[in-house]
Amino acid sequence: MKQMTTCLLSAVVGSVLTVGLLQTPSSIAIQAEDQPPLLAPRAQQPAKLPQEELTPDEEINVNIYERVNKCVVNITTKTPNVDPFFMTQSESEGAGSGSVLNKEGHILTNFHVIQDASRAIVTLYDGKSYPATLVGADPVNDVAVIKIDAPPETLIPVSFGDSGRLKVGMRVIAIGNPFGLERTLTTGVISSLNRSLRIRRRTITSIIQTDAAINPGSSGGPLLDTRGRLIGMNTAIASSVGQSAGIGFAIPSSLIERIIPQLIMNGRVIRGDIGISRVYETDEGLLIEKLVPNGPADRAGLQGPKIIRRQDGFFVLQKIDRSAADIIVAVNGKKTPTAEEFLTIVERHKPGETVELTILRQGRTAHVKVQLGGDDQEKREHSI
Repeated sequence: MKQMTTCLLSAVVGSVLTVGLLQTPSSIAIQAEDQPPLLAPRAQQPAKLPQEELTPDEEINVNIYERVNKCVVNITTKTPNVDPFFMTQSESEGAGSGSVLNKEGHILTNFHVIQDASRAIVTLYDGKSYPATLVGADPVNDVAVIKIDAPPETLIPVSFGDSGRLKVGMRVIAIGNPFGLERTLTTGVISSLNRSLRIRRRTITSIIQTDAAINPGSSGGPLLDTRGRLIGMNTAIASSVGQSAGIGFAIPSSLIERIIPQLIMNGRVIRGDIGISRVYETDEGLLIEKLVPNGPADRAGLQGPKIIRRQDGFFVLQKIDRSAADIIVAVNGKKTPTAEEFLTIVERHKPGETVELTILRQGRTAHVKVQLGGDDQEKREHSI
């Protein structure tokens, strides 16, 4: 009897435990429904972000990038290096950016990107790479054109805008390959206009200053307006560490468009030569220090300093009279207070064209017409 009672109690206790265990999940589920979930369930996202979900600024950036990034190329170079001590030769690698100019395969970039390079490889948006050849270069303005042999359907030319209509504060977009990261987009504004940038002993004027991030590898890439048009070519940064510090510079499109046809046709820029080797900047204007003998300025009657020689016993004393030299005040009616401004105006003209100089001669104003001569690289390298 006692054994039967024990079995009965065990059965009852077992039934109660079984019922409790069976009810536990439902009670836990009810408690879970009463408490907020830790993470909201992810909604089904469309494959592509709807246009209406973009802010106006985002929409501009996205549209420009999708349209223009295919116009931008990545340029890698190999430059030979010779160790004079061990007489060994090695190669160093360089990187830069560029913009497709046309379906023929012409690429715009900076001269310093391909300078001294023995090989250059251009990589397009589709990942395919092609060897490049140099078509023409203008070291004075740090502009170069190279060419690749790629299928025309893979070449998407960039559109040009008018840099002459730019204003400080306008939004700009830069696309390039900083540190080898292909087709990177950065945004900013035009920080200033008409800056001067010294490159290879010459100063380029009308430079665009921007705060859009530009880093090593971005050189040669396009600076775009909010319509996706090239209004400049990124060329340099002002930084003590060689990386973006919020001050970048771009060569204006107006200068580039003037240079490109000559580089493609002639391999170089043919500039008018005025035949003045050196000038001094004074408060009155540019004093002519040296003329090229029988050069255009000399033939036009312009005067440099007079050399006065005097015999003193066995010695011949020589004195330079700079008061006899002409002082250039303006070219074609435009004042030229600096040598850079003078050269900029003159070099916009072709050989054979005539420019009119306004000069001061012995305190009197005169006008002298000079027919420019041909381009002479050696004279220009030592001029002014």
